[in-house]
Amino acid sequence: MPLGTVLRLTIFGESHGCCIGAVLEGVPPGVPVSPEEIDRELELRRPGRRLTTPRREEDRVEILSGVHMGYTTGAPLAMLIRNRDVDSSFYEQVVRYRPRPGHADLTARLRSMGFNDYRGGGPFSGRLTAALVAAGTVAKKIAGMHGIQFYAYLRALGPAECPEPRGLAGGEQLQRLREERNKSPVFCHDEAASREMEQALIEAMKKGDSLGGLVELWILGAPPGLGEPPFDTLDGDLAKAFFAIPGVKGVEFGTGMAVARMRGSEATDDLVLGPDAAPTPVPGHGGGILGGIAAGAPIVARVAFKPTSTIRLPKKTIDWRGLEEAEITGRGRHDPAIAVRAVPVVEAAAALVVADHLLRWLPWRLEHYHRLERGLGGPAG
Repeated sequence: MPLGTVLRLTIFGESHGCCIGAVLEGVPPGVPVSPEEIDRELELRRPGRRLTTPRREEDRVEILSGVHMGYTTGAPLAMLIRNRDVDSSFYEQVVRYRPRPGHADLTARLRSMGFNDYRGGGPFSGRLTAALVAAGTVAKKIAGMHGIQFYAYLRALGPAECPEPRGLAGGEQLQRLREERNKSPVFCHDEAASREMEQALIEAMKKGDSLGGLVELWILGAPPGLGEPPFDTLDGDLAKAFFAIPGVKGVEFGTGMAVARMRGSEATDDLVLGPDAAPTPVPGHGGGILGGIAAGAPIVARVAFKPTSTIRLPKKTIDWRGLEEAEITGRGRHDPAIAVRAVPVVEAAAALVVADHLLRWLPWRLEHYHRLERGLGGPAG
């Protein structure tokens, strides 16, 4: 099933197949899009960087349809990314018979009645997030045309934590923050915290282990009113998109899970008039979303990623050949921390949801303004 209602995304391919790709329907005509822009976003999640998987993929996008002379045409936008550095030996020799604990190997086999592609996790692999990032680049362009910006960073990695960007605003401040983040191999904009995260990851790698992490996302400039409750709430759709990213085990907005241990006097935002005289909830316990609808304040979400399941330490599993208990030691090429390269993926997933809600929201807003101009508006005040 696709992600989205007006802006609909389908991704395809397998980790060790010939390619992966995305088909994005509902893209408005006239959006400037180039392969170079998409490649720059893909560069951020590309494997082969320091402290990531040694698998080296070029990740160059090929736009097959939907763009002509540098602009979208309104036709479905199809994009392809080829797999060029594939090594299936571990999967053919071991995973074919022994599912890796913590991965989808077990459930994929049960779902497909044994016909699943077990190489590299097949369609359940994080490899397919490259297609998500490619599509998210286009969604960012759509949202950006209406002043909406996205910023994600690695908030925590194991015991190490990156300070949040307080008072974050758009423009030059956001651009400087992105530059600092992108210099870090772990996508943390604070130099000291970045070094602490790197050291924690190196220590885990030396022991043949992995680390979990937390990605924090800020959405700036989302207009108040985005969201389609009761079922297509903005936070609900964002959470759905985040959970489509392999390795995600938790999502929270604003103060999140901590509100369960707070009183109403502590957890309820006050409404004050912001710089543009718009009512704004502060300090932001709700994460910028109230009743499933954007409130006009920055939207803040955090996405928790589990530690990489394939590690060099022995784990218990079963062997399909005799339905006997067995042992498996991880091999192959894996990130020691999924959360690191997930930072641009979280941004992309959020952009796809926000752009979809924006395209759902704009038509009736424009019609309302036209009715007001013609004196056909609703009740006064």
